[in-house]
Amino acid sequence: MQQLESSLFGSLYAPLEFGTEVGAAVVAPDRDAPLFFTDRSAGGGMDYFPIYEEDMTHEDEEDVVGIKGRKPVWVDEEEERTEVDIVKVSRLRKLRKEENEHLISGKEYEARLRGQHAKLNPFTGWADMDRKTSLPVVSDGESDDEGCVDNILQNNDELVVKDTVKLLPGMLEFSRLVDANIQDPSSGPINSVQFHRNGQLMLAAGLDKHLRFFQIDGKRNPKIQSIFIGDCPVHKASFLPDGSEVILSGRRKFFYSFNLVNAAVSKIGPLTGREEKSLESFEISPDSRTIAFVGNEGYILLISAKTKQLIGTLKMNGSVRSLAFADGGNQLLSSGGDGHVYHWDVGTRKCIHKAFDHGSLAGISLCTSQDSSLFATGSTSGIVNVYKRDDFLGGKRKPLKTIENLTTDIGEMKFNHDAQILAISSRKERNGMRLVHVPSFNVFQNWPGPRFSLHYPWCLDFSPGRGFLSVGHAGGKVLLYKLHHYKNA
Repeated sequence: MQQLESSLFGSLYAPLEFGTEVGAAVVAPDRDAPLFFTDRSAGGGMDYFPIYEEDMTHEDEEDVVGIKGRKPVWVDEEEERTEVDIVKVSRLRKLRKEENEHLISGKEYEARLRGQHAKLNPFTGWADMDRKTSLPVVSDGESDDEGCVDNILQNNDELVVKDTVKLLPGMLEFSRLVDANIQDPSSGPINSVQFHRNGQLMLAAGLDKHLRFFQIDGKRNPKIQSIFIGDCPVHKASFLPDGSEVILSGRRKFFYSFNLVNAAVSKIGPLTGREEKSLESFEISPDSRTIAFVGNEGYILLISAKTKQLIGTLKMNGSVRSLAFADGGNQLLSSGGDGHVYHWDVGTRKCIHKAFDHGSLAGISLCTSQDSSLFATGSTSGIVNVYKRDDFLGGKRKPLKTIENLTTDIGEMKFNHDAQILAISSRKERNGMRLVHVPSFNVFQNWPGPRFSLHYPWCLDFSPGRGFLSVGHAGGKVLLYKLHHYKNA
């Protein structure tokens, strides 16, 4: 009777020893056996418990077959028959994988709940004892001249994860984190924020003539290094895509290059044969070969990123206001005062296409998706047009979507890594920033939310793995947000 009760309800009268079963031969424990073991059954997907090899050798083969071949006494068939409507309850809509999905099975419902929990509670890397030594943190008291940035650049791998689940429109799951520059806020407006390709290092620069680097972990965001540029309030700073240098410029005839490996600052210019009084606006090609500066009277200056010498010029009919590279750096888009969008072949220095930007009087901002399939134009009226580039080059003038959620000058726009989100901003409007769900071209309704203020957003950037969004504003702070749809930074 005791054996029957134990088989049904567990060991009621005497605890079972590991590696034994009721009715099986009881084996005397080996005193030399280890005192504990690591249960890897959950991670490896095995449906049986690991047993010591010493115990296996003493058991009869029939007992082993009996243990592994047992059938479950009871199967929960009700879970298979249960269906859950994930649209009826608003809190469950975030579990959808497709927009028109309604009913799912109970087993699938449980799996998606577990996945949602894992997404909102990511793996705590600090608890991993087998992890490699963490990146060094530099205290505020350390000198800025010791070249601390190169330590964090030793890991130069991109932290990009390919997400298979599509981002759904409507509501965006995000959280506000500690400010990215909380350890050293700027005393002036932030003109540039950008993540390094490794997703851990971020630069912030502005009119206080400082270039600052921070290690972004979402909790402390320690300052790594700060550089003071005495004769140049920074209007734009940008990493070379290969991660080796930072280009800085302002309303000056020259610009600066900061080598992250050697911690060396170089002053370049004025450019030979040119009389530009300002080199404050530029773009760097994705292949890290070319820097394109906005010049005077419709000229675009092409600078070699390696030699920092002028290698060519392009000429628009009107004034040039904005630039964006496409096709891996082989093509360049430009727009300006004549309301047209130009496509240039960087190699031949020729205009391969020119067309009017629908409804635009003067284009002041441009951006392209990483795969160059989409590009967006922003105008002084706050209108943003999103085009499919192949259709535009083929003669189709009408945009995929016209976004009219802002009413003042479009300052900066950026697609995130997989082009599911387009961020648009205006410096002249408080909280003047919107996040657009690109497949549906609907603005996320809950951004930035009633509790959070973006001040006057001047610049923005997505991290390479799309998990972080940084927003620099006129008050000198860099706001940091976590987008829960993406797992990595």
